Amino acid sequence: MAVIPKDPVMLLSYLNTQLRDAYPTLEELCGALDLNQREVEEKLKTIDYRYDRERNQFI
Repeated sequence: MAVIPKDPVMLLSYLNTQLRDAYPTLEELCGALDLNQREVEEKLKTIDYRYDRERNQFI
């Protein structure tokens, strides 16, 4: 499993940067970094962010 930020705000920034620069979908990002997609989405829900497939970012 990849080492990713634990703080939700830092995680948001990290993931949106990765999605913008390297991965066409959240599914591909999670697969490549061996992350549990559901856990990632739940963590970001704690700061009221949801993944938007059309934008390929958390908003």
